[in-house]
Amino acid sequence: MRLGARTTLWCGGLLFSLVVTMLASAATGPVSIDYVVVGKAVLNALPALSYEVPDVARRIVVVLRLPRIALAAVVGFALATAGVVMQGFFRNPMADPSIIGVSAGAAVGAVATIAFSVAVPFALPLFAFVGALVAAFGVYLLATENGRTPVATLLLAGVAVQTLLGAVVSFLLLHSGESLREAVFWLMGHLNYSSWDKILVALPVSLVGFVVLFAYAEDLNVLLLGEEDAQTLGVEVERTKRLLLAVASIVTAAAVAVSGVIGFVGLVVPHVMRLLVGPDHRILLPTSALAGATFLVATDTVARSAVGGAELPVGVVTAFLGAPFFLYLLRNREVTAL
Repeated sequence: MRLGARTTLWCGGLLFSLVVTMLASAATGPVSIDYVVVGKAVLNALPALSYEVPDVARRIVVVLRLPRIALAAVVGFALATAGVVMQGFFRNPMADPSIIGVSAGAAVGAVATIAFSVAVPFALPLFAFVGALVAAFGVYLLATENGRTPVATLLLAGVAVQTLLGAVVSFLLLHSGESLREAVFWLMGHLNYSSWDKILVALPVSLVGFVVLFAYAEDLNVLLLGEEDAQTLGVEVERTKRLLLAVASIVTAAAVAVSGVIGFVGLVVPHVMRLLVGPDHRILLPTSALAGATFLVATDTVARSAVGGAELPVGVVTAFLGAPFFLYLLRNREVTAL
């Protein structure tokens, strides 16, 4: 089957799965709502459509659940997109979006905002986003010498900066006082305070970033051969690396800023999709993005309905599911070099 047909078929199936998962999520919770009522409530939100829907059900679906579901889809889409690029960039299936300190930088910004009670509109996501970008570009500058950025040096710089920023976060937690619980909760990754405003911030960044990265899918394929071979085949290696790293970092920062640190989405989802559709980034990138969105919507549904009336941070659920599954792949020798 031709690549275009395969991509269309896979993306169509995954998009259908995403829509079904989102509808199922909207119907699930402490108050169960019939799927037909959910569908009517969603359609009711569109202009020129009007259906009879009980006011309580409409409020639960449209006001409470839909923003959270939509934000989960956007964050999952962004993290999986960045995960694909980072794994291809480093030619390592163990790489994830946080490998160059993006999540650690966001954590410093967010925890500092909470610890010092910064009272500025959108202070927490704003400082988390800025912290993520400062960390990512700081790692890049540390690893760059004479205009070249060796991948191994970049990886080592990322590990060192993550360790340093982890110590900063620990120090801030010790001095966060009554805000400790809120800070720890953010670090676990959650979607409890979802809003359409957050979606309007994260969605454009994620979509524009995806379009840019997809435009470089063929160059990313060539980079898998090695930098010298890629240079021979006409790829401007250093320029392409800078662009891929910058855009993937921005996409990750946008996701982490609105959701906290959610692990394993950008690690496991791209790897599983690579096993299913192959290593060609022209199909791997869009399928992983859609699968990431579906995965995070499903795991967040579990997070808010699995423990009676209490909620788990979604980052805890993704770790519970992602870590054992990845270990299973590792034991079965299905985690291979790219």
